[in-house]
Amino acid sequence: MAELLTAQSVAKGVQYAPRKVSLVAGLVRGRTVADAMIILEHTPKRAAKIVAKAISSAKANATNTHGIDEKDMFIETLIVSAGPRLKRYRPAAHGRALPFQKKTSHITVIVAGNAKKKPAPKAAAATATVKSTTDKPAAKKTAAAKPAATKPKKETK
Repeated sequence: MAELLTAQSVAKGVQYAPRKVSLVAGLVRGRTVADAMIILEHTPKRAAKIVAKAISSAKANATNTHGIDEKDMFIETLIVSAGPRLKRYRPAAHGRALPFQKKTSHITVIVAGNAKKKPAPKAAAATATVKSTTDKPAAKKTAAAKPAATKPKKETK
């Protein structure tokens, strides 16, 4: 059996709390990429769009860079970790300010699959192309093929 190839994508600083994103990530962890995209399209959570974008990015990396076949591609790892927190203050009664934190997330997606099968080159077709290129006579150079002379530029005073 062929060795599995992997590709990854990372979405950093996503403006959703890691707890909310990990709920969505748990729905698709370990599934095929095609199934995961269908599930995320029908999930009524805002974080589903961000997770789908990260998975599609990993899928594009796998097909374009590593040549992994899309049909048997699956999500090997889907990690949601906490990103930096933005500390803010909310005004409250009696002139007070109450602190709160805007939480961010990092989403790491690793997809795996087998490489695309390359069709074997046909020996007969390769020899036919070699013959057709060698049978052509060399082109003769003639005087008519030279470009016409250009007019001299007028001098300005």
